[in-house]
Amino acid sequence: MTETKMAYNSKVILFLLFSSNLISAMDRFIINYGIVPISKEFQLDATSTGLILSIFFLGYAIMQIPGGWLADKFGARIVILISVFSFSIFTGLTGVAWSFAILVIIRFIFGIGEGSFFPAGAKLIADAIPEERRSKAMSIFLSALTAAGIAAPILATSMMVSIGWRWMFGVIGLLGLLFGMLNWFFLKPKAGTSGLYQASLSASSVQKPKTTKGSIKKMLKTPMIWALIIVSFSHGFISWGLSAWMPTYLVNERGLDLLSLGMLALIPGATGVIFFLLAGYVIDKQKNGREKWIGAISGIGYAILVYLMFHAKTVTGVIVFQSLIPMFGATLSVIIFSMPLKRLSQEIAGTAIGVVNLGMQIAGFLAPLGMGFIIDSFNGSYNGAVWLLTSFGIVCFLAFVTLYTSDKKESIVEEHAPIVPVTK
Repeated sequence: MTETKMAYNSKVILFLLFSSNLISAMDRFIINYGIVPISKEFQLDATSTGLILSIFFLGYAIMQIPGGWLADKFGARIVILISVFSFSIFTGLTGVAWSFAILVIIRFIFGIGEGSFFPAGAKLIADAIPEERRSKAMSIFLSALTAAGIAAPILATSMMVSIGWRWMFGVIGLLGLLFGMLNWFFLKPKAGTSGLYQASLSASSVQKPKTTKGSIKKMLKTPMIWALIIVSFSHGFISWGLSAWMPTYLVNERGLDLLSLGMLALIPGATGVIFFLLAGYVIDKQKNGREKWIGAISGIGYAILVYLMFHAKTVTGVIVFQSLIPMFGATLSVIIFSMPLKRLSQEIAGTAIGVVNLGMQIAGFLAPLGMGFIIDSFNGSYNGAVWLLTSFGIVCFLAFVTLYTSDKKESIVEEHAPIVPVTK
């Protein structure tokens, strides 16, 4: 019996999804701080540094659609468990890398292991959370990324100073295994309800849409999906580009030491959590179709704040603008990943999220690498990279403005006429 046929405790689901996403995000953030001593130890230039930061996302992107399909086919729980244990092991292995090439290989396999987690988590939200609360649930799930942004700077900088970057990855890997065990024991249907829930589904199964290969192909022909892929890529390029290079920028260009960097990074991390939770609440209150205009405004705001942040006269100004950026970044994330859960059939929720998230993860691969190449090309200047990031904010705006939406749910899955039982 798969998860789609069982009733879950939504509070337990959200806690486990949040905590597991927090641990998975921790690695993606601490590598951005760990890369400073790593690049010195392995004597890396900016392009090689960008490859270390990017290669994870290549493996991660490869598993987005397969991970969503596996969650739709076999249930979200088993996919989540495999993914959590996989990324925990390879987080720890990052600390034992003895060469640049081995580090690249470990980070790539690590990305493959983690790649199924997000679409499987989204699938579980679609299965267990009512439609009218899915934006809020998704915002809680996604807020783990910014919560990691609060914890990672302090943990990373303090651990690198006290135990070194290698042991730092080992500690995070052990924490991941701990949360893997929590998922193993507690990510289960509510006791005594699965049978009742199964009976309810059986009673309504005659009206349940059927998912086919044709329905997935039809999903890929939906303008909304392609618009969200474009926004996902553009938003991801800005988000991952900033998270990868801001620590290096603040140290090399603004003169911060590691401990000061860790303390100041708490501020944008805290505002990010607040803006994620607020965005989920606000978007759930909107009528279908209004998301496009909120997203369009967010794209413009994103571009403006990125430009102002890099051109701020003082470190204080940089941190202020960096703290405001999540207001628009969080809103875009919630819209991108909640629209498919609200507008498409539950039966293809995992696949749809995997398709949309593929754009963001390809950007996660290209952004650090591309920015490193541009910084090298501009002789260490960040000016070219700044203009590249702001241009993607404009792309977000255009993608939403040109998106056609209606207040009706997209007809993606194959519908069958209900069978009326014969009565005497």
